Amino acid sequence: MSGASVVALCWLLVSLVACGGGPAVDAARAEVQSLLDRRAEAVLDRDAAAYARTGTRTGFAGLRAVPLADWSYRVTALDRTGDTATAAADLSYRVEGHDGSPVVTARSLSLSRDAEGRWSVDSDRPAAKSGQQLWDQGTVRAVRGGRSLVLGVGQSADTLRDYAGLADRSVPAVSGAWGPRWAGRVVVLVPANLEGMAGLLGSPASSYRGIAAVTTGATGTGGRAPADRVIVNPEAFGLLGDPGRQIVLTHETTHVATRAHTSAATPLWLSEGFADWVGYRGGDRHPDEAAPELAYAVGRGEVPAGLPDDEDFGFAGDADRLARAYESGWLACRLIAERWGEDRLREFYRAVGAHQDREGAVEDAMHRVLALTREEFTAQWQDYVKATLT
Repeated sequence: MSGASVVALCWLLVSLVACGGGPAVDAARAEVQSLLDRRAEAVLDRDAAAYARTGTRTGFAGLRAVPLADWSYRVTALDRTGDTATAAADLSYRVEGHDGSPVVTARSLSLSRDAEGRWSVDSDRPAAKSGQQLWDQGTVRAVRGGRSLVLGVGQSADTLRDYAGLADRSVPAVSGAWGPRWAGRVVVLVPANLEGMAGLLGSPASSYRGIAAVTTGATGTGGRAPADRVIVNPEAFGLLGDPGRQIVLTHETTHVATRAHTSAATPLWLSEGFADWVGYRGGDRHPDEAAPELAYAVGRGEVPAGLPDDEDFGFAGDADRLARAYESGWLACRLIAERWGEDRLREFYRAVGAHQDREGAVEDAMHRVLALTREEFTAQWQDYVKATLT
């Protein structure tokens, strides 16, 4: 076959198979991507009319108060049946002044095509097993603090200002304990209730009942700051007094600050214990008040056999076991800070997180930073727990 015939055949088959055996460009997928590009541009431009021209207006009003630096979709799959389709897409966005890297979340979009062949969005919702975004739950109200941004749904401006004050005070407290080399700002999400918190996390509400707040974000990112969010359970948070609320926000802000140095090698007793150590640092709570469950166990002669495992930190498990796990991690970090100094505690945290894998990470860091074996540290920690809580 001549070269000219090959070229002609390729053009003839381009709607089915690309020349050379690769897939042809999916025209519908390209059209949907173009549609979502226009929709994203309308979001960034705050252009309600342009947004409406791309399909449903649902969600636009809820987003208006969110200060966005970027917003974009990337179509990952398209399931088309005639004039209807379902698109799987990654939504990527950054909050202006806060996110060093974007939040990326999977979305499922239903689409339809009119008689003139134009696609439009009928719905845009979280993909299966993906958490909601705050604006999926209603209209977002935003309050800016000096070092924080608080976004809420179903909350008054005064309530959100209270959260901003707590978050603003947590930032210098964390910098004083961890050091200044982090973003020095925090984003706090306050949904209307426990169910809203669970929706943001893509988990059952029962998993977080009694939990005042959690922090989300990618771990082990080195110097690239991830897009962390402190997510509040307003029901549990509201039961705390002012000192307790400050401790919780400082604890969660510590996770934001340490995230880049927290990896799969970091055990929860260290990451949670360090965050509690920062939360209580400088306060006047007696250890018996800060660690009541562990103090009760020690009073019965039940000193922990070892540092808690990650499984001990499960929210859905026994509440007393969970409390003892947090308290044990806190006292381990408190021991290091008192006996070796705060600089060594920070060095130890970073040394553990620098490992690629969990195996040997704690042992190596203890040997290099504290000049102890894990067994020697555990024995000293057990003695410290008994001396501190009796």
